[in-house]
Amino acid sequence: MNRQLPRLGAALVIASAALLVSACGSAEPDAAPTPDTSETSPAPEPTQPEQTPEPAPAGEEADPTCETIIDETTVADFESIGWTSRADPFYIGSHEVPDGLVCVWADFDAPASDHLQMFGWARVDDALARTAQDELIAQGWIREQASEGVYITENPQTTIATDAQGYGMTYLFADGTVKLADTKQGLLLVTWPKG
Repeated sequence: MNRQLPRLGAALVIASAALLVSACGSAEPDAAPTPDTSETSPAPEPTQPEQTPEPAPAGEEADPTCETIIDETTVADFESIGWTSRADPFYIGSHEVPDGLVCVWADFDAPASDHLQMFGWARVDDALARTAQDELIAQGWIREQASEGVYITENPQTTIATDAQGYGMTYLFADGTVKLADTKQGLLLVTWPKG
């Protein structure tokens, strides 16, 4: 009988394995699997999709910055020579224009000099535009009407830096906006709003 015991144990192991295989193979295909509850671990936290800023609605743009009111090539050129920008309030004569932006580009780490570039942009209503233009003209600035708008240019007798045509600091009033550059030719670099 002792010889039979190991055979009986082996037979039981084989029979149990066969029964287990049979039970696994006979499950109905549509039966839902039973979750293993022997160890419970917390469910992983759902991950939030990365938030990306929504684009501005059609016809609207984000606020202008010193890096966006002028073209990208000019910004890259300034940065390549070590220049940075400083944002200042936008003035037309003695009138501050709310939400306007004037950007002065220069090497602010170098000794003080007049070697800099200035660009500005603002929205302006008709009343303020007329009042500011009248003030500048009374101080000797020159008004020129053109197809793109009204240019108000610094008096040539008091101008420090001029472009190739002899124009110094100039404002361009057009369609509820005003642009500013330290020369009339510099206004070409003010490309805000984009598009």
